[in-house]
Amino acid sequence: MRSAHAKVNLWLNVVGRRPDGYHLLDSLVAFVDLADTVEVRPADGLSLDIDGPHGAGLAAEPQNLVLTAARLLAARAGRSPDVAISLGKHIPVAAGLGGGSADAAATLQALAELWDVSLSEAMWSHITRSLGADVPMCLAGRTALASGVGERLEPAPPLPDAAILLVNPGIGLATRDVFAARKGAFSRSIPLQGSWTSGRELAQELARRGNDLTAAATSLCRPIGKVLAALGAAPGSLYAGMSGSGATCFALFDSLEAAQNIAASLPPAWWRHAGRFVG
Repeated sequence: MRSAHAKVNLWLNVVGRRPDGYHLLDSLVAFVDLADTVEVRPADGLSLDIDGPHGAGLAAEPQNLVLTAARLLAARAGRSPDVAISLGKHIPVAAGLGGGSADAAATLQALAELWDVSLSEAMWSHITRSLGADVPMCLAGRTALASGVGERLEPAPPLPDAAILLVNPGIGLATRDVFAARKGAFSRSIPLQGSWTSGRELAQELARRGNDLTAAATSLCRPIGKVLAALGAAPGSLYAGMSGSGATCFALFDSLEAAQNIAASLPPAWWRHAGRFVG
């Protein structure tokens, strides 16, 4: 079984736009202990079984990144995609947490092991980038500074021992719609200087950079503002922001207990996860 960890954009600045319309980003990407699970086994033909608390959000889709990843790797390996894939869906769908990309990356890793596939770094890069800008970072699965359209990854300083609370108002957002709603000038890329020795230092860095998609996402999903207000005012909250294109928001805390206490006090309709960083 492979774990597909949720991705959080701790900051996200839109710094430009390519001629083809894709936006250029500057982001700190981290992974948390919330994860989907992927299992693979030999079979006659290709199939995908989805379960878990958020499985219904994908069950109606005839195609998704997991199946596409399996077909792409099989084609590169010169074989048929004869495999049964089981996906346990614990990451909310269309939530700004990179769940689909994480699932695709975990599928590639599981199948490479099952089929004993050995590819060059260039081949892996081609496959992952063809699946989306988030897949290469999910395949790496470690804290990174992302630039370009998200495909350029550089090592980031280690994150401090802080807890993170993820909260989603129960509404999915399409990334394309959020970028289309973004207005205003592009941000300036700010070189990173030094590392963070505490959650408070990291929080100060995040407050300085923020997420340039927050206003656009909130214009499409008003409850995001309520979530951010609740997290920002929560006792012990060091910083509250939105991940990626939303609608999931997060807050940093010095301790997991503090994050869990706030999680228990939030409206029942809001999805939440109190945890820690991994990778």
